[in-house]
Amino acid sequence: MKNLLAKLGFGEKLSKNIWAILIVSFSGAIIYGLPYFRFDYYDAYLATYHLTNTQMGVFGSILGVFGMISYLFGGVVADRFSTRMILTVSLIGTGLGGFVHLLPLNYYGLVALYAFWGISSLFAFWPACVKAVRILSGSDDQGKAYGFFEGGRGIGAALMAMGAVVAFRIGIGQINDEVLGMKTVIVYYSIITIAMGIFCFFTVKDGKMEKSDRISFKGIGQVLKMPAVWIIGFVTFCNYVFTLSLYYFTPYATSILGATVTFGATLAALKRWFSLFGNVGGGFFSDKFGTGNALLISFVIMILGTLGILILPTQSDSILMFTILFVLIYIFYNVNYAQTWAMMDEGGIPEKFSGTAAGIISTVGYLPEIFVSVLAGIMIDQNPGVDGYRQFFGFLIAMLALGAIFVLIWKAYLKKHPKETNQ
Repeated sequence: MKNLLAKLGFGEKLSKNIWAILIVSFSGAIIYGLPYFRFDYYDAYLATYHLTNTQMGVFGSILGVFGMISYLFGGVVADRFSTRMILTVSLIGTGLGGFVHLLPLNYYGLVALYAFWGISSLFAFWPACVKAVRILSGSDDQGKAYGFFEGGRGIGAALMAMGAVVAFRIGIGQINDEVLGMKTVIVYYSIITIAMGIFCFFTVKDGKMEKSDRISFKGIGQVLKMPAVWIIGFVTFCNYVFTLSLYYFTPYATSILGATVTFGATLAALKRWFSLFGNVGGGFFSDKFGTGNALLISFVIMILGTLGILILPTQSDSILMFTILFVLIYIFYNVNYAQTWAMMDEGGIPEKFSGTAAGIISTVGYLPEIFVSVLAGIMIDQNPGVDGYRQFFGFLIAMLALGAIFVLIWKAYLKKHPKETNQ
């Protein structure tokens, strides 16, 4: 196996730890099944819980608010405590929240549940994942490491989503009971999330991930002074606007172009398989030609692809072209999503600050969680039909253009500040 990986250009350290990275990767996919599955069944979720688009958007804002608070301190926690325990507690806690979802919760009960998930799935979990991948791979393999990390997340999410489609079909049964179908999906996600937490407890070895010295909360001040952290945060911000906007392409296809709900759910499940092309292919490209170049090309293609969807005729004949453009956009989006974290090594951020830097970057970068879903819901509710989606996609294109500008700033920064050896 090591010889094969070496032929593919993997360094010794990455080859040795690839399975550990994949375990962390699958954990990073499964934990977000419950907080975000509502988007894959958008219309059914609205009907089941009697929600408006704006109320649906509030759940995303709740996750964003608690995530913003959590990331800042969760990054330091990730640099100080057991990666294994952070993964285990986060996964099991999130899974237990799924069983709470089965209770007859009203809108405010759901708000409280999403607040809990904002802590259980975001606090130290994500910074711990980012830190683990960086330490488990060599400096020359950062692009490939994060590419396989995100590729593994994509595969894990695809398998999980396909299982959810099966669970939903079983749940609705012969009488087409969508409420029972939704409850079956919730049980499914809850069980596999808890199971993954137990698996991580017995398989993740902290000894491989404690190369970095543990730091104090004073380390936040040192990291805040690093320009690279802020630039990465702003690039992440623009990219994450697109992450949240992806969920609105499916209802656009079903409610505007006339695609079936089954088509929408299937596309939502299948799209994750295409992430592997962007994640892994982007990783090899990034390691050879530079992270900044990979990000810039991806932003440009995402802009052109979204613009193409925006100008498609609003009729069923456009579904095929919509699907082609969406898949193209999604592949290059996944180049961006993985390689943003490789910027930490390219920018010379010391390994011992990996968790803290990831926490601060996430605090800035994931701020869109607070407002994007609500903004989309308001635009769609107040401008019924295609007009609301056009307004939102126009906003999205502007944010992608801003992301490309920040990548150009990053490239200029690297010319003035060549990467130094990590301390």
